Amino acid sequence: MSTSQATGTTGSNTTISPGGLPSRRNTELAMLVFAVLIPVFAYANVGLAINGEMPAGMLGYGLGLGLMAGVAHLVVRRFAPYADPLMLPIATLLNGLGLVLIWRLDQSERLALRGDGIAAPNQLMWSALGIALFLAVLVFLKDHRILQRYTYISMVVALILLAAPAFFPASEANFGAKIWIRFGSFSIQPGEFAKIIITIFFAGYLMVKRDALALASRRFMGLYLPRGRDLGPILVVWAMSILILVFETDLGTSLLFFGMFVVMLYVATERTSWILFGLLMAAGGAAFVATFEAHVRGRIMAWLHPMDIFLPEDQRPEGLISDQAAQALFAFGSGGTLGSGLGQGHSDLIGFAAKSDFILATVGEELGLTGTMAILLLYGLLVERGIRTALAARDPFGKLLAIGLSSAFALQVFVVAGGVMGLIPLTGMTMPFMAQGGSSVITNWALVAILLRISDTARRPAPAPVPSPDAEMTQVVRP
Repeated sequence: MSTSQATGTTGSNTTISPGGLPSRRNTELAMLVFAVLIPVFAYANVGLAINGEMPAGMLGYGLGLGLMAGVAHLVVRRFAPYADPLMLPIATLLNGLGLVLIWRLDQSERLALRGDGIAAPNQLMWSALGIALFLAVLVFLKDHRILQRYTYISMVVALILLAAPAFFPASEANFGAKIWIRFGSFSIQPGEFAKIIITIFFAGYLMVKRDALALASRRFMGLYLPRGRDLGPILVVWAMSILILVFETDLGTSLLFFGMFVVMLYVATERTSWILFGLLMAAGGAAFVATFEAHVRGRIMAWLHPMDIFLPEDQRPEGLISDQAAQALFAFGSGGTLGSGLGQGHSDLIGFAAKSDFILATVGEELGLTGTMAILLLYGLLVERGIRTALAARDPFGKLLAIGLSSAFALQVFVVAGGVMGLIPLTGMTMPFMAQGGSSVITNWALVAILLRISDTARRPAPAPVPSPDAEMTQVVRP
């Protein structure tokens, strides 16, 4: 045995587990170093662009982000040694860049005149709480299959969280959308937490009912049509999405939950017909609600006619009241290929929304097409690792849970990026890890922790089989 094998390491930066499989924890540590250094350099770049000098808080920011990343790595190394090595560095990098962009927007005099407060310190605090929840999930959730016991409890809790904002006044900052619960200066977005909880219900339910849902009664135009009584679950989720849209005027959450359920249903049953029915029902429901809900109709009009907001008021399409979609397109256009440079753009013209879904417009203007594609590539890589985890999971519940969490994350990125870029109507959802919002960053750190737990279970080497007494006796008497 060589020295490196005796000490448990190879000549590279890969740790070898006692079972002989690479744990890749040293690889994760090396990438975490870059995930911390890149935001620190971006922080310095913003300070030099705005004030011509290094920002005073750069050292504290770098140490704080590095400390949080280091503690998270040590907990993963101890409690999930076989987990995927890319998820934690990618989440850290996205979170760090989001903090830099929020701090950059805090320096805007235009936003200061609007009365927007300093958001970066609060976001750093929420990020720390998110990583604390990340650590708690890894330490106390020893096996993801424990969550299957709470399938129907998860459904009840998720419905309560989704319905709660309807009983509180609408937020003026969201143009009538009831997605927040406010207690004085403190606010919470229950839909973000419901995203994970309802995924647990979907995974548990579909694992039990997938065989019945996979049955087809007839074939039409090459598609297997589900039986009438099996349409019940998707009809219930569709109705729930419509109710959310009607009572809370929350287009983003409705699209997210319904889309996530259809994806999980397709994975569980392998029936393409579910995808077709899901798309038709989603489009039909949105069109129906838009006929009488002014908030949804206004967002659709802003999507269809973004530049008409600059026409005289009597010439604008009915329901068009916001210039946010147009300002976002201006930001992307002025950014070009390489961008104007960090701290040198004007995306703060969008107003408060520059710190929510429209924070991607800041990326588009100041980092250009190159930076935007890099950010989307990071999101895509994180989703790919989640799907890879689903493929590697050994149990059906773990597969469905991993694919559900990954699809929820992917759909949220899609509806945010698609809305800001004009591909679909605006939704008002937060860009995961990057946008200002405590509920969002805390929830997404918990989501990554659950994926890491499933990944650790999937990649953990199976225990060596215990030889039977008969086999031992055979080995003893054999000459």
